[in-house]
Amino acid sequence: MLRKPVALITGASGEIGHGLITRLAEEGNRPVITLDLKPLEPELGRLVQHQFSGSILDTSLLERILSEFEVDLVFHLAALLSTRSEFTPVTAHQVNVEGTMNLLEFAQREGESHGRPVVFLYPSSIAAYGMPDLETKARAGRVKEDDFNTPTTMYGCNKLYCEQLGRYYARHYKQLSADPVAGRVDFRSIRFPGLISAVTVPSGGTSDYAPEMIHAAAQGHPYACFVRPDTRIPFMAMPDAVAALLKLASAPRERLTRTSYNIGAFNPSAEEVQQIVTRAFPGATITTSVDEKRQGIVDSWPEDVDDSAARDDWGFAPQLGLEPAFEEYLIPRIRERYQQS
Repeated sequence: MLRKPVALITGASGEIGHGLITRLAEEGNRPVITLDLKPLEPELGRLVQHQFSGSILDTSLLERILSEFEVDLVFHLAALLSTRSEFTPVTAHQVNVEGTMNLLEFAQREGESHGRPVVFLYPSSIAAYGMPDLETKARAGRVKEDDFNTPTTMYGCNKLYCEQLGRYYARHYKQLSADPVAGRVDFRSIRFPGLISAVTVPSGGTSDYAPEMIHAAAQGHPYACFVRPDTRIPFMAMPDAVAALLKLASAPRERLTRTSYNIGAFNPSAEEVQQIVTRAFPGATITTSVDEKRQGIVDSWPEDVDDSAARDDWGFAPQLGLEPAFEEYLIPRIRERYQQS
């Protein structure tokens, strides 16, 4: 009996995973299987064909998935995020790099076994950039993918290296072999800006000052922003991030000129975010208490990114600009969250 192709989502219990599972279930083009350390929430779990519980470092578990399913689309979301990676760099390397290597090998073997490329979506980050100083950051403006690739964090180093690993598997894998074996992995990466969700509570990430302001104001709590008012980096609302992954996944391969793409939506200063939040919550108390270490990391990221390649190659076009993202998506939903609790 022929096996029906499925999509595999690693790290599926995170916010991007939630959105992807819901959208893929709505489209109904292929069943979804997931791999995560913890089970999905029941209403989400009902939308997937099978859940595997375990680590991306468990190669025997990946072997089992390989034997049971024909995977032709991978969304590799599992990762140790930026703040925790800085405290545990060795563990970060194991999860973020060795785990990604495991998934790339998995995709390579899947591609070889069923004779067509496995499309492999990888979420990278603006943490892959490293601006040397604020003057250069201001002068650079919208930064292209191949500029300032000198990250200062372990997470950024991991992401940049994995972008290169993916390009290697897609274009140069085992290039000295007698028979060509590259091209079995169709690697496609998005370098995401700071992502803001109305569904999940911020967990102390380096770019979380924007959502933290809303959550604190909605609860009537004072908030001390950990970056300067003039701090500016690109952001995006979560629905646009999920839509971008799906749009890139479905893009014709011949249209793609790169393996890694910038995308962005809006890039307010921390002060501009504060003004939007205090307009929505007039009683909010938001002050500034700069955390020099986290400030230094945010200062190393671009003010904005040039995403013209994504727009030209696969039609990237975010739906939520600054005002709609906050006033129509984030603030109403976060307000409702705390009114119900």
